[in-house]
Amino acid sequence: MKNKVFVYAALVLSTVFWGISFILTKELFLTEEHMTVTILIALRLAIATAVMVPTLALTRQLQPLRRGRGKGLMALLRGDLKWFLLLTLCEPFIYHLCETSGVQLVSGSLASVVIATIPLFVPFGMWFAYRKRIGLRLIVGIVLSLIGIGVMLGSSLLNPSADLGRGLLFLSGAVVIAVVYTLLLVRVVDHYNPIVVTTWQNIIGLVYFLPLVLTLDGSQLPLLSYSPRMLGLLLVLGICCSTLAYAGYNLGVRVLGASEACVFNNAIPVFSLIAAIIIGQETFSWSNLGGMAIVIAGVVLAQFEPRSKSATT
Repeated sequence: MKNKVFVYAALVLSTVFWGISFILTKELFLTEEHMTVTILIALRLAIATAVMVPTLALTRQLQPLRRGRGKGLMALLRGDLKWFLLLTLCEPFIYHLCETSGVQLVSGSLASVVIATIPLFVPFGMWFAYRKRIGLRLIVGIVLSLIGIGVMLGSSLLNPSADLGRGLLFLSGAVVIAVVYTLLLVRVVDHYNPIVVTTWQNIIGLVYFLPLVLTLDGSQLPLLSYSPRMLGLLLVLGICCSTLAYAGYNLGVRVLGASEACVFNNAIPVFSLIAAIIIGQETFSWSNLGGMAIVIAGVVLAQFEPRSKSATT
């Protein structure tokens, strides 16, 4: 029971971090004229890698990737390297390109609403890939949470911006990639500490992003302010949102299963809205309060889904 409480706490913390990440990302675009999508993501990953690799190395927790038969690169590819390359291609590479591009075009809270639909699709992906059953209570909890999200932020859709269509397209792509990521994650998460999985993702993701930054946006790097505010926002995004949040989510997938852990993402808009109100990006209303309550009720309901002993996790 204590282990479950820790896992739930880790998932809630991940939800909080991911919720505020949309608002902090939007704030960077609003305050840094020369900030680009690729630069922002690369800096997040660089900070996360710079902090976690020495920490895990000093504590002797940085597990090497499992190898297959043979020697050199081919042995790594026959082992788990191929899964980590695919995992990182999904997240953080393609996912963050889509998500961050979407946040650049629409409000942070609206972006969080779209991303919160991920749990609606993960159970169906799990059924398709692994034949994991879809429980009625899980579906009802997901739908209830989505209704709450609609109550919370429905008013923001009444005055759509000119970039709304493109922003929603990018964010929809992020949702699809997140589902694929979750399906791949179940192949490796049982063999590694969740924080190790996240650290390897950040390392490989940084390798993916550096050529893009240098090729497309290298000229913008000297023009950034590098102010304490900018660096503080990036530190929170890199350490909390790109490392601790993913580690908590990976732990949840490992212990509870993909569908159950993913349901917590429905609460992301709650924390996005709270963060937006605190820094003045949005205002509070009673409809928001009611929507928050419905979202939380949906998350709680989905967690009481009875499990079959033969179900795949």
